[in-house]
Amino acid sequence: MTASAAPSATTASATTASATTASATTSAPVVSVKPVVLEAPGRGADLPVRVAAPTTGSELPVIVFSHGFGSSLNGYGPLTDFWAAHGFVVIQPTHLDSRAVGLRQDDPRTPRLWRFRVEDMKRVLDRLDLLEAAVPGLGGRLDRSRIAAAGHSFGGQTAGNLLGLRVLDPVSGKEEDLSDSRIKAGVLLATAGKGGADLTPFAAEHFPFMHPSFAHMTTPALVVAGDRDDSPLSVRGPEWMADPYVLSPGDKSLLTLFGAEHSLGGIAGYEAQETTDEHPERVALIQRVTWAYLRHALGIEDAAWTAARKGLTESAAPMGRIESK
Repeated sequence: MTASAAPSATTASATTASATTASATTSAPVVSVKPVVLEAPGRGADLPVRVAAPTTGSELPVIVFSHGFGSSLNGYGPLTDFWAAHGFVVIQPTHLDSRAVGLRQDDPRTPRLWRFRVEDMKRVLDRLDLLEAAVPGLGGRLDRSRIAAAGHSFGGQTAGNLLGLRVLDPVSGKEEDLSDSRIKAGVLLATAGKGGADLTPFAAEHFPFMHPSFAHMTTPALVVAGDRDDSPLSVRGPEWMADPYVLSPGDKSLLTLFGAEHSLGGIAGYEAQETTDEHPERVALIQRVTWAYLRHALGIEDAAWTAARKGLTESAAPMGRIESK
């Protein structure tokens, strides 16, 4: 494994005594270790993981992050670096659909890639001791009562499974509860809506697992959607991406970003080619709002979330809106 200092997400420098005193306007240096390799029997390959954490602070909450289709543990630095620099331990597995793995389309695991992704996330939770020990100076600093799941695109569905989202398995034909009580909150970024007649013929043919049910997704979550995210997988247009909010019960919030496409301004990586709507200010907004929401939903403090909502409401030229239920 290798260790490296991740770039700070802001220019300010300060230390944090604990997760409770962390601030969106101050940042700590970050140490990241990759790959930490977890044994994964039955997966066909061991599971590589990146762990990033602030070098200071205690009682640190945890975010387990699921990347979008084709990405890897090396992606999503604009979000994961920010979260780590502002008081979270961020854990990123590389799923089997990653370009770094190079799985063939005819591989027998392909029809259940969605399920292997969920198992990757659970394996991370099961091996927190090993992951904590892999980062110099991290031992004893995790708050294991405050764990969140987050993900973008396909990763949003993966994180959603841990929150209670259910998928009609195309292999077994069954809908199984894969939620995990260790996950207390979630952030679902540009996540697909319901299937059936809402899918394009291409999506229905090539992605048979895209028939999610949100009826049991009761864990608190923030859904982030772009109002120009017109997915080629759905016939409904951008409103499809709001389904995880509209169709799920319990405490939920929706951040709708004005002018945002599927990359939401560039969250997939620094200078990532897949970014079609590069917008640094939008990314900065997502950084602040997701950070504030998770601190609220995990019971750390509410002031930042209140301020984020007020800021969008009172802005003369808001970049988005937040609604809650």
